[in-house]
Amino acid sequence: MTGRLTTHVLDTSTGRPAAGLALTLTRVADGVVLAERTTNADGRVDGPILEGEAFRPGVYELAFHVGDYFRRGGVTLPPTPFLDVVPVRFGLSEDGHYHVPLLVSPYGYSTYRGS
Repeated sequence: MTGRLTTHVLDTSTGRPAAGLALTLTRVADGVVLAERTTNADGRVDGPILEGEAFRPGVYELAFHVGDYFRRGGVTLPPTPFLDVVPVRFGLSEDGHYHVPLLVSPYGYSTYRGS
């Protein structure tokens, strides 16, 4: 297969790309971690997360380590943060460009402190 998988993460609390956010791609069938990446200044990873021979039909999970991203950015989170690790489970069934966009905020709806 010649497909590819990409992502783009935006921090809605700052209105900017989520730079420095760690993510992990796992193949669900066998639990194999296929990639561990960190977003760049544009909130994307450098190059596709999955492509070439590694790109196969199946169910995958991208885990976005959002809580760690906000903590490193100096956000004080409660003991049980609104978002911590955000899993996105999806299936790949044919060649193509698959893209997983994500908007993140450290605040829940009722405690939103946006500007």
